[in-house]
Amino acid sequence: MKTILIKLSSKIDQFTELTGRCISWLVIFLVLLVGYDVSMRYLFQSGSIGIQELEWHLFSIIFLIGAAYTLKHDEHVRLDILYRSKFLNDRHRAWIDAFGALFILLPFCLLIVISAWPFISQAYIYNEASPDPGGLPARWLIKSMIPLGFTLLIVQGIAESIKKIFTAMDKES
Repeated sequence: MKTILIKLSSKIDQFTELTGRCISWLVIFLVLLVGYDVSMRYLFQSGSIGIQELEWHLFSIIFLIGAAYTLKHDEHVRLDILYRSKFLNDRHRAWIDAFGALFILLPFCLLIVISAWPFISQAYIYNEASPDPGGLPARWLIKSMIPLGFTLLIVQGIAESIKKIFTAMDKES
């Protein structure tokens, strides 16, 4: 059973690594797009609402889809005052991580995924678009990134829980 779970965790890590590397290309595109937007506005006094909204949408996609990659690389926000305390050893930290993932991260992400569906379906049904002239259409597309990002975070949270539980159990023996 342990080897199956470790293999599953490894496959999830590989998938998350791939999505993180793919989404990182959007960062380059976003930087170029912002550079173009700023140049057009300040050098040629020609701005575009659509381009500004695309910048916001790209940033949202990078943030949402990149969250699982961030968790995988342990670069997420945490209350380090307690976690980095000299009174906690690696086994304690592994248990804290496993508990946090199983009882805080996963339920919260599941709540977001479930709560997002009506939000997205309403945008799709009413063909919601930007209220600004020249803004982007099909707002349901960007809104659909919410459950996708949080689903990826759930999957990576499961992988992290598996790794942390086995780390904690191995340190006990």
